[in-house]
Amino acid sequence: MHTISKYTKFIPYLYFLSVIIYWFTIINKLQGISAYPILLFALPFLWQLIKPSRKLNFSLGIVFVCLSSYLILAYLFNVLNIINWTESSKKILFYGGILTIGNFVMSLWMVRNSIRKLF
Repeated sequence: MHTISKYTKFIPYLYFLSVIIYWFTIINKLQGISAYPILLFALPFLWQLIKPSRKLNFSLGIVFVCLSSYLILAYLFNVLNIINWTESSKKILFYGGILTIGNFVMSLWMVRNSIRKLF
């Protein structure tokens, strides 16, 4: 049990790395070499796995909390019918909603880790 609790602090970084790798593979299949700049987004998360930094952890957490909050507002607008969405955009919003909620939870987890000083 101690080893599981020891490695749970790395779950948010592994989550974001898996999302970036998935995003890269999809874009790479469609557009080829222009997908490689996406891999630059993985560098801060890899750095956190190799050499953790509380400041980088906190800043990554806050940035992704803000981005996820912005996307959650889009879902609220969809639920309240403030903006008229097309059917294809509603489908994208549904599948992206799972990703948005996951991003929000993982970024809050990163902020909690930086406040609790787990590194």
